[in-house]
Amino acid sequence: MTAAPADSAGQFALILHTHLPFVLGHGRWPHGSDWLHEVVAGSYLPLLQALAEADAAGVRVRITADVSPVLAEQMASAAFRREFEEFIRTRLHWAQDNVRHFDASGDARLAALARRWEQWYRERLRQFEDAGGDVVGLFRRLADREVAELMTCAATHGYLPLLGRDESVALQLGVAVSTHARHFRRHPEGVWLPECAYRPRYEWTPPVGPQRGRVRVQRRGLEEFLAEFGLHHFVTDIHLIRGGSSLSPYRDYYPALQALPAAVPSLSRPDRSPYRAYRVASRGGRGEAVALVRDPDTSLQVWSRDRGYPGDGWYLEFHKKHPGGLRYWRVTGAGVGLESKEVYEPDRAAQRVAEHADHFVGLLRTVLDAARQIEGDAAVVASPFDTELFGHWWFEGPAWVEAVFRRLGPSGVVPVRADEYLRAHPPEQVVSLLEGSWGEGGDHRVWLNQNTAWVWERVYAAEETFWTLARRVPPDASTARRVLAQLARELLLLQASDWPFLITTWAARDYAEARVADHAAAFSRLSGTLQTLLGGAELSRRDEEFLTARETLNALFPDVLEQVDRACATAA
Repeated sequence: MTAAPADSAGQFALILHTHLPFVLGHGRWPHGSDWLHEVVAGSYLPLLQALAEADAAGVRVRITADVSPVLAEQMASAAFRREFEEFIRTRLHWAQDNVRHFDASGDARLAALARRWEQWYRERLRQFEDAGGDVVGLFRRLADREVAELMTCAATHGYLPLLGRDESVALQLGVAVSTHARHFRRHPEGVWLPECAYRPRYEWTPPVGPQRGRVRVQRRGLEEFLAEFGLHHFVTDIHLIRGGSSLSPYRDYYPALQALPAAVPSLSRPDRSPYRAYRVASRGGRGEAVALVRDPDTSLQVWSRDRGYPGDGWYLEFHKKHPGGLRYWRVTGAGVGLESKEVYEPDRAAQRVAEHADHFVGLLRTVLDAARQIEGDAAVVASPFDTELFGHWWFEGPAWVEAVFRRLGPSGVVPVRADEYLRAHPPEQVVSLLEGSWGEGGDHRVWLNQNTAWVWERVYAAEETFWTLARRVPPDASTARRVLAQLARELLLLQASDWPFLITTWAARDYAEARVADHAAAFSRLSGTLQTLLGGAELSRRDEEFLTARETLNALFPDVLEQVDRACATAA
């Protein structure tokens, strides 16, 4: 690995948010574990390979990436490894079938693309086998080489500002830290707050349900929880630090978001620069954390399908697929219907990757030139993205990331991890953040609206039941504690922000609603079982069978009870 150039033009922090909800055992296609398999094959494996190859070639590669605990648990499971190999071999079968079909029809261009797909999936299978099926280990190796700082995330990507109890926030973060340490063999310094959603300390009332306006409690700011769990830094969006209008990363990918009510811009603080880090604290709070701020210019250029690179006409079209799931067409142009998409040309796409990498590095230089006028040598551009953008949504994304890193050194832009940047430039200014997220409107509307209020009513009811029961279970009541552990897993899965997001965006509404209903029903039955045990009854055969089935289906977070106990003790 090469040293940073002396004539630095500024620093660049690429931050990747790596997360999928718990889908193993909950369906296969179109929603379920095949979603996980597609993203691992399309994003994680090719991106990890691109970064590792660039690093091995002496290119200075630095990224900051979280791997959500619920995703790490899935990728580390034996069930995933079996299913993933089956998925890849099925895609190989379809590629070979497509070759025969296109050869027979005399379509040489599509036959050549089918052969490329066959080669591509063979490479993914080889990479997976060479890693021993350990995708988590591939992330860990980048951290071991100091290429990556691995952050954590909330356990199941719970939407923290809207959770009804401080104990629930503590459980999400406590499970996150312990799971991260188990998989990556290190304590995380940073955390990705799900949806970049933040809430300061204030008197809170449930936004929906029968307790709305009737119960008011003082709630801790999220930075106070981070300090409690030794989490030093996180990422925030620019409108939460400075005010003004928000910039949604998902708007171009989910048209339903465009129908949400328009946001009212918040009070603007233009004196707060996004090109530095800040210490974040709430008035009257105990504990603080450090925030890096999302840069809008570079983020929009990469995120936006309409105005950014992924929408280029020469790139592979995501939505049009041949039977078997393979894609043979290019974006072609804005507004071009699927029936009019033209055949993909890999060489032209590769040419555009190089051109867009050049453009992005030039954009970085321009932004940093202005930033250095404000921040001097401490200027940094932080650009956060969902990891699945690179490869899954934008097939050429991993190649583009590698091309950018190969160009940064000659440009004078220094790539940095978040932790190394913050050690070199510890922030001094303490600020308060506005409440909100990086979602449409900059507030909570994507996750809490008239279509999702019922989800939160179930979450709040489950939280009240859980924390009441948790304090009643004796430490030596082994059967009751076993039920409590599974009850905690069902609560954590119920709290996942993915379900209201998928409902609001209509991306997989039926699936998300079914998952909420499933976890709520399991929680209800298990809580009833626990109450009978606490009343002195024995575990019935039917209850034992149900408990075992849920433990098998949702097998994750083996140490969840330790964090339940800690949350109860801390809140006492």
